[in-house]
Amino acid sequence: MGQPLITVLSAEFVSALPHGGKLGGLDVGTRTIGLAICDSEWRFAGPVETLRRTKFTADLQAIGAFAEREHIIGIVVGLPLNMDGSDSPRTQSVRAFGRNLAPLGLPILLWDERWSTQAVERAMIAADVSRAKRAEAVDKLAAAHILQGAIDALANLPPPE
Repeated sequence: MGQPLITVLSAEFVSALPHGGKLGGLDVGTRTIGLAICDSEWRFAGPVETLRRTKFTADLQAIGAFAEREHIIGIVVGLPLNMDGSDSPRTQSVRAFGRNLAPLGLPILLWDERWSTQAVERAMIAADVSRAKRAEAVDKLAAAHILQGAIDALANLPPPE
């Protein structure tokens, strides 16, 4: 078996997936990783948990356990591009993180997440969520925001031929 697919192309990602099943979403930060999941019809994404990052092997094990427990068939990883669409050192770090998820054996879609954290922060401020509660929830909510954006785009792809 070859390496699992890691791509920025939605159609390529979908073609690598088995038909039907849940997707996982990751918001990879320097100190935490937000986890999200969507339903098997790819309609709704929701937050699951926030992992404290430690060593990569422990992070990989935790993500693998999450994927197995939730029967995930593919992973969407938020890709923090610069506002002009170019890569930054942070982007390169997340690309490497995505490549390092290969042992999970799941297709991976790197998804543009330029506005995810800001959108989630604004929504929580508008809802009058305290600063402490925002800090606790922002990563998993950002992961859900990233995943929702991806599944909305995937739902609008033309059917495969």
